[in-house]
Formats: sequence, structure tokens, C-alpha cells
Amino acid sequence: MKFVTLKATGGLGVVDARRGILDIKKAGSGLPADMLSLIDGGEAALKAVKKAVDAASDNAALWQPYAASALLAPIPRMRKNVFCVGRNYKLHIEEGARARGVPPSFPKVPEFFSKPPTTVIGPEAGVERHAAHTKQLDYEVELAIVIGKRTRDVTEDRALSSVFGYTVVNDVTARDAQRDHGQWFKGKSYDTFCPMGPCIVSADEFGNPSGHRISLKVNGEIRQDSNTSDLLFNVPQIIAWLSASLTLEPGDVIATGTPSGVALGMTPQKWLNTGDVVEAEVEGIGVLKNTIVEKAS
Repeated sequence: MKFVTLKATGGLGVVDARRGILDIKKAGSGLPADMLSLIDGGEAALKAVKKAVDAASDNAALWQPYAASALLAPIPRMRKNVFCVGRNYKLHIEEGARARGVPPSFPKVPEFFSKPPTTVIGPEAGVERHAAHTKQLDYEVELAIVIGKRTRDVTEDRALSSVFGYTVVNDVTARDAQRDHGQWFKGKSYDTFCPMGPCIVSADEFGNPSGHRISLKVNGEIRQDSNTSDLLFNVPQIIAWLSASLTLEPGDVIATGTPSGVALGMTPQKWLNTGDVVEAEVEGIGVLKNTIVEKAS
């Protein structure tokens, strides 16, 4: 199933390709009110929602058109920072090294950083330009993991059992701030720098996280085009490494890294600017569309 958070109510919605979106609060009583309640509820909550969706399938009055439904980020307010993996596609590592004039080096273990909850925005929301604090605004489409249960020290072979579902993240980055501060956190943590959505796809529907096309367009021009099978560290490995002596909790999100094609690696470098429309897509999830604005309203 595909789950969304409705902007009008902050409530949980279920997406059906043919019918549109079902506002769960209209489907019956005792159902999860929002995305975190659904994730916290585990398998029992998922079964209850599926039963309600099946019961509502023939009642057209309960469904609303997808195109007419404004959405928030699937988890509008994270309980803690979004976990991120840096340098996790080989060609992206090579393009970054070329841009910086250094030889490429490939990590032996996943390189983690995070983005605070204040970075998270939803589909169609504006990404702030922050022109006073960056001249080098960049994009990074990423597959993101949504954790479904409390997890620590999980092995690779059991890691996928911890996953609730998957979404799309755009790891927006101020490259000059990233360079000047000597680490990733500050340049990736300006307000609005983590668009997320448009939905969370349940793990069973998404299937194997390897083998999905991942791409990004700026003003209709394809900039990034790769496949999640090219991850250096795959989803089970990422979860196993991150959960080593660190407890992951329901609703935690892990962005898995971006492929090549970022503005940093282009000649000339095509930095984002006000008015640019960015569309980040992962096959099986959907398109996360945002526009660069002077300041978010």
C-alpha cells in the first residue's frame, strides 16, 4: 500500500492508482489517525487499514482525486534527525573527487550524517534559496528507508524485517557551506533542505529495494539517472551498520545516498536557483516535486 499525509487535516491517507486517495478517518473508527500512529501500530495497524480500504473500495464518495489532494511530507514532523548515508554510489564518489581535484577514495564502511527535523518539507513545498548563505545550491535524489520497529544490532540477513516502507528524499545541499565547515551536517541542514515524499510505500509492495530506477530532473532536464542496484552499501548493510549499538525506532528515516549527476560534478556546474523546478523520482514510489523559492511561506 501507499500512504500519504493529507495537508488539509494532517491525517493519514491511502493511495489507490484507480480510485485516488482514501482519507482513513472517513473509513471507520479505531484506525490510525496519522502516519506515525500507523507505523507504531505495527502489523495489526496495517491489517486494520487494509481491511478498511477493502471495505471502502466500492464507495466512490469516500475517495478524493489524487491530483486535487495537497500533501505534507509523509512524516511532517520527525521525532529526531533524518539519518543519511554519504558517498554511496561509485560514480557519484568519482564525480565529487574530480570536482574537488582529488583522487577518488571509496569508503570501507557507510559514512553517516544527519539532517534535523526542521529540514523536512513535503511535495510541492518550496525549497528556500538561502542566497545569503550559499552560492552553490545542489540536489541529491535518494531512496529512503522508513524503519517500522525498534531495532538494534540487527544482522544483514534480518535487516529488512525492520523496514516499514520506503520514500523519496531530496538531500538538498549547500556545497560551499559543506566545504567551508569541513563536514556534511551544516551545509545539508538549512531549513527546507529535506523534501520528502510524496508517499511511503509499504515494504511488501515495494519489494526488493535493489533494482529500482532512481532519477532527478531540473526544469525537465534529466540530471541524475541510475538504479538502486548500484548502491555501494545496500539497504540491509546500511541498516546493520547503523543499528550497531544504536537503537533505531519506528518512524526513523534513513536516506541511502545519491547517484552521479549532481550540479557539483557538472561542467559547467549548474547550481539551483530561484524558480527551478526539481523532480526526484524512485521507481515504485513516485515523483517528489519542489520549486526553489526565495523564502518559504
